[in-house]
Amino acid sequence: MNQDSETPLIFPKWLDSLRPVVGGVLGVLPIYLLALAYLGGSPQTTDVGYRPEQPIPYSHRLHVGELGIDCRYCHSTVEQTAHAALPPTETCMNCHANIHTESEKLLPVRESYSSGLPVRWVRVHDLPDYVYFNHSAHVTRGVACVSCHDRVDTMEVVYQAQPLSMGWCLDCHRNPEPNLRPPEYVTQMDWQPDPNVAEHAGSHIRETYDINPSEDCSTCHR
Repeated sequence: MNQDSETPLIFPKWLDSLRPVVGGVLGVLPIYLLALAYLGGSPQTTDVGYRPEQPIPYSHRLHVGELGIDCRYCHSTVEQTAHAALPPTETCMNCHANIHTESEKLLPVRESYSSGLPVRWVRVHDLPDYVYFNHSAHVTRGVACVSCHDRVDTMEVVYQAQPLSMGWCLDCHRNPEPNLRPPEYVTQMDWQPDPNVAEHAGSHIRETYDINPSEDCSTCHR
């Protein structure tokens, strides 16, 4: 007796027609999940637009845009060191010891000044620990603040406008001319080159300062 003919079917035969579809889904699914993980975890997805709440509602639009305070007044180390220092409370009190002295919004500043404890500012542009970036090497050669931070003079609350990813940095290292200007204008947010030389302005600055950015891994990963 043929035992197979007596064995009951667990699944209906029409399911056999679905095997190619199921195989296709199982083949594509890992690729889809990898793509989803990559896009979901990329700097373009996770960091651009990052706008943390600060302990004090500091307005760059007011201080930089309307009052014209230079970036280097608060970020005083940007031309000498790798890091753009966050301003100490004393810098704030240079003005606010006499301006808006009773403002409730500035209470944390006054408390910090009295206690000697720093204001706990939240860093907006924070590269991973395995990335080395030197601010002074860039701004002293004419890479403008707006190239990385965008027009902070128009931002009520500063946010991350660029991905700051490896690919984004390499794009600039391979073609730096669009981001170059005379070093004395690196903090001037609305600077534009002379229309008569605009097309060659970046090339001229690159040649003048012998700017040849490295693409070697050790430049940023030390």
